[in-house]
Amino acid sequence: MKNFKSPRKALGSLDAETTAGLIAAAADVALVVDRKGIIKDMAFGSDELSSEVDTEWTGQSWVETVSIESRPKIEVLLKDADTDAGLRWRQLNHSTARGASLPVMYSAIRLGDDGRILALGRDLRAVSSLQQRLIAAEQSIERDYSRLRHAEMRYRLLFQVSSEPVLVVDAATQRVVDSNPAAAQLLGEGAKRLVGRSFPDGFDAAGTKAINTLLATVRATGRAEDLRVRLSGGQREFMVSASLFRQDNASHFLVRLSPVHANAEVSLPRAKSRLLEVVEGLPDGLVVTGTDGRILTANRAFLDLAQLATEEQARNQSLERWLGRPGVDLGVLVANLRQHGSVRLFSTTLRGEYGSSSEVEISAVSVSEGPEPCFGFTMRNVGRRMAVESRAARELPRSVEQMTELVGRVSLKDLVRETTDVIERLCIEAALELTRDNRASAAEMLGLSRQSLYVKLRRYGLGDLDSSDSDAENLSGTSTRQ
Repeated sequence: MKNFKSPRKALGSLDAETTAGLIAAAADVALVVDRKGIIKDMAFGSDELSSEVDTEWTGQSWVETVSIESRPKIEVLLKDADTDAGLRWRQLNHSTARGASLPVMYSAIRLGDDGRILALGRDLRAVSSLQQRLIAAEQSIERDYSRLRHAEMRYRLLFQVSSEPVLVVDAATQRVVDSNPAAAQLLGEGAKRLVGRSFPDGFDAAGTKAINTLLATVRATGRAEDLRVRLSGGQREFMVSASLFRQDNASHFLVRLSPVHANAEVSLPRAKSRLLEVVEGLPDGLVVTGTDGRILTANRAFLDLAQLATEEQARNQSLERWLGRPGVDLGVLVANLRQHGSVRLFSTTLRGEYGSSSEVEISAVSVSEGPEPCFGFTMRNVGRRMAVESRAARELPRSVEQMTELVGRVSLKDLVRETTDVIERLCIEAALELTRDNRASAAEMLGLSRQSLYVKLRRYGLGDLDSSDSDAENLSGTSTRQ
């Protein structure tokens, strides 16, 4: 502490009232105690601090106003004041009216030869609050850091013991950032030697080009189909797949390498393999779904009908997305498959991604054997055939069966109109048959004029209308108009 050089000249002769005001203004808490530590007088720098004290301290021992752990510090303060050891600050904790702790930093000064001591205190609640917040923040950071360490440890352990070869590749530079032992063993290199190398490296020319295309597709769309590549100078084949993720504001590829012989594909007899090749090349669409209707696999013909570029776009999507009547067709198909096991020649439409629509006939089968039951659907495009039938249907349906086949393809209004035409034609044919082609009697039987009957005969193409009939029709029409 550095004191005034000439206090008498600088401060002059201050009276007790002025000194007391200066002390109260300079300190948050000021206590005057005797040599035994009994509080003789007290002052507070603010009313807020004064209201925190639960009782009046005057007349009490200073030791009784603080917590047990702070009492030895009071004895040290009193001893330092008696021995002129200088100002030394000690933190004491008082109890408040709310039962909380009030931290105050004290220093004791001897006032005179009668043993009186002035204890000046500074309120440390703001500092204590900041310390508590700092401690809480440090503990939170330590907990987060501990969780990150544990997560990293689990990641490293899983990464190291995984039997699947995995590489982490920087998306910007295409250099290997990390690799696990399985990848090092697969590529015949040490794990440390792989880090920093350009990827793809060590594959043949076709494989390198295919992998670069795969990574470009994943970078642009987020996903791409797996591909099969070979190492340079070797016959060993690998299946390569990649996915994109971000870390530390940078994009990375997670590249998985699998030897072809270790793939999950089941080795099939040559005849079965050829059958699968034929199915893939069929002009009819073929789709395999789960029991929930979500697509597991599809051949190229279905992708063409649905206007999809890759099978990945259809995988895990509901087949209902492309069927003509949402909420109806798939429900009917699945219900019949569960009840009967198969469906034949179910007529509907198939919508493409870009607005095309194709008339199709669907046959389906339920495969309940095996660990994962599934449904198989074949779809035949019958657009050309339906076009001919539709033209005939628009001219005039010939039977009630034809009318029922049109349900779902044309509107109810058109169906009612065409049904009326069917009934009208059947009635005219029946009247002509009963009257043995006597059109006058048939018109009378039907309650029509001969002119109306001839109009309807000509409309439906019934009978042979000769010139006399035509003249009679025209004459009748003329008479009617007159």
